[in-house]
Amino acid sequence: MENLHILFWLVKDICWCMVFKPLGIAMIFPTLAIAVSIAWRTRHIVAELTHNIAIALWISANSMWMISEFYGVDEKVKPYCLIPFSLGLLVLVYYYLIYSPLQKKKTAAAKPVPVEEIS
Repeated sequence: MENLHILFWLVKDICWCMVFKPLGIAMIFPTLAIAVSIAWRTRHIVAELTHNIAIALWISANSMWMISEFYGVDEKVKPYCLIPFSLGLLVLVYYYLIYSPLQKKKTAAAKPVPVEEIS
């Protein structure tokens, strides 16, 4: 599924570069749907989840930017693209600066339980 996601993402961005509006806009949906699906599937692994949420937010911002350029309103919309870009960055900052260090401290603080001898 991750490989298919990359294919859709590349097609979307090529359409953006070539100004193929209908296909570029249509490619947002499978690209974003797979990104959200991957995030959902990895929800039990915090490292994967946070990175996949950041990717979904990046695709959202990237898609807003693409559409705004297609319709000539990019100067008005581009500042709003910073919202999902920044949210993705905040998710990763949380993971790297708060969650991950706390997990390392918890692991280091956990003392091994002695194994009883088997009689």
